[in-house]
Amino acid sequence: MKVFTLNSNAPLANEIVDHLGIEMGKSTINRFSDGEIQINIEESIRGYDVYLIQSTSDPGNDYLMELLIMIDAMKRASAKSINVVIPYYGYSRQDRKARSREPITAKLIANLIQTAGATRVVSVDLHASQIQGFFNIPVDQFLGIPIIAKYFLQKDIEDVIVVAPENAGVIRARKLANYFNAPIAFIDKQRQGNSNVNDINIIGDVKGKTAIIIDDMIDTARTISSGSKALLEFGAKEVYACCSHGVLSDPAVSRIQESDIKEVVITNSIYQREEKRDSRITCLSIGPLLAEGLLRIQNNKAVSPLFD
Repeated sequence: MKVFTLNSNAPLANEIVDHLGIEMGKSTINRFSDGEIQINIEESIRGYDVYLIQSTSDPGNDYLMELLIMIDAMKRASAKSINVVIPYYGYSRQDRKARSREPITAKLIANLIQTAGATRVVSVDLHASQIQGFFNIPVDQFLGIPIIAKYFLQKDIEDVIVVAPENAGVIRARKLANYFNAPIAFIDKQRQGNSNVNDINIIGDVKGKTAIIIDDMIDTARTISSGSKALLEFGAKEVYACCSHGVLSDPAVSRIQESDIKEVVITNSIYQREEKRDSRITCLSIGPLLAEGLLRIQNNKAVSPLFD
């Protein structure tokens, strides 16, 4: 078993190998003068099960190409199996044709990863569970909800209600609510066009309760900032927000700072640069979860106990 990392999230990869008690695989990533990526594996991997850790977060195109080139290098170096660990699976939001003449990029990326030579994919909280079916190789999807739930349970919050930012997120909200034996609600938005929201209603009784908004990712933070405002207007006592993937594109951090959200909880599936850090943003580690998952995969043990 050998573990390698590329450029997207080296701190998480180092945390994983520390938990596994092994050394990080040796490789170098350089650029030709025109920007093309050059990768070299600096040790023999012939006959090894290799695990490659790379989130396809911003800059997603660069990190995706790094991933595909590294998979090809491992295949040509005679690795026994190539297990691709993608904590954050980019291009996943286009997982169906919502309108005419749209691509299905989640399927396209799956095709590219398989064609490059991956034999297994490991990810965390895919945008839609059906993305697992886009692959014809094994896919293990780990969940960040137990880690997030444990954090909130330790805060001993009373009168919790878990809120989905839209009706499509109700299943995710119910999973988190089960840890608190709490009710759920969801935010109903009436839209004009693709992005303009005319009216926001809350389906569920949030009066006097502590609301926890949960989503799979927070990108520009517009959804949680407008949602928190509506929840407080409908009588919520205070509002928290959480997700597995803190994409935090501009102006997400400033929106969080200007909002009435008490705390935003994310995981380190995406590396957060200094400018994206804030005192109200708490980052939890999925390193131990992924390390245990990889160990179970390597030893042919069930990974389902980790879902609890």
